Amino acid sequence: MRAIQIKKTGGPEVMELVELPVPKPGSGQVLVKIEAAGVNFIDTYLREGRYPVELPFVPGQEAAGTVIALGQGASGFKVGDRVAWNGTRGTYAEFACAPTSELLRIPDAMSFEQAAAVLLQGLTAHYLAHDTHAIQAGETVLIHAGAGGVGLLLTQIAKRLGARVLTTVSTEQKAELSCGAGADKVILYMIESFVEEVKRQTDGDGLPVVYDSVGKTTFEDSLKCLRPRGLMALFGASSGAVPPFDLIRLSTLGSLYVTRPTLKDYVRTRSELERRAADVFGWVASGELHVRIGASYKLDEAAKAHRDLTGRKTTGKVLLTL
Repeated sequence: MRAIQIKKTGGPEVMELVELPVPKPGSGQVLVKIEAAGVNFIDTYLREGRYPVELPFVPGQEAAGTVIALGQGASGFKVGDRVAWNGTRGTYAEFACAPTSELLRIPDAMSFEQAAAVLLQGLTAHYLAHDTHAIQAGETVLIHAGAGGVGLLLTQIAKRLGARVLTTVSTEQKAELSCGAGADKVILYMIESFVEEVKRQTDGDGLPVVYDSVGKTTFEDSLKCLRPRGLMALFGASSGAVPPFDLIRLSTLGSLYVTRPTLKDYVRTRSELERRAADVFGWVASGELHVRIGASYKLDEAAKAHRDLTGRKTTGKVLLTL
């Protein structure tokens, strides 16, 4: 099978298109013929070596496709099922194995591309809005990278919950996308201060929560947007890691809270995974939640997909299609 393999960490150029044996499903696993794989920032962090990983490896941890074989003890699924999963690496390939504990059936009304596009980012948006900070009707919230994959989904979910949504974007084109997702005020951070605009939009009171996937370049100013006892939900670092931080600043800025959530801690049980996925897949299938696939690349274009994603040239979700 064709697959992308990383033998040493580094830039996008370390990703090689190679021929590998089709994997055999182990106990409790299924073998899936992949139709679409999600490209996410976590993939770039692993490729760069930010997180330790045994080399060589096939990147990617999110995909959708068709079950073609069952491993010993694999139950609850059958050959021919349309499935999606997130969590087990190896999805930048034509075939991959996944544990049944991570598998989700794709509704008939959803395409493989939609499923691969919404799983990680949709579940992330779901837990951020319902649990990291449970948005209440009438609250005003700030979402950075409003035209990104999570940003567009989180905006729509926040609006479902009755919030007034402020977003930040870098261009007029991205501003249009953010407005289309329901943002009440889009801030072009390249030409105006989002701190000052937040103060204007809240009459100086500040926000109960800031959802920040950008990290290094937004963290300090995001804290200044919060009201006393407000929450900074830092769930990504597209601009780089936040430097070491003196916790006393949380006191001086108003007894603030900071959390660094990650999806695995919000889908710790099968029932929690199914509950969140049922909401997200159901909203997509019914047309209530729109998934924007901003760019789709072939497997041999994986390096370009990473360059475009990290270079902020994409909007919505980035996919590899097999």
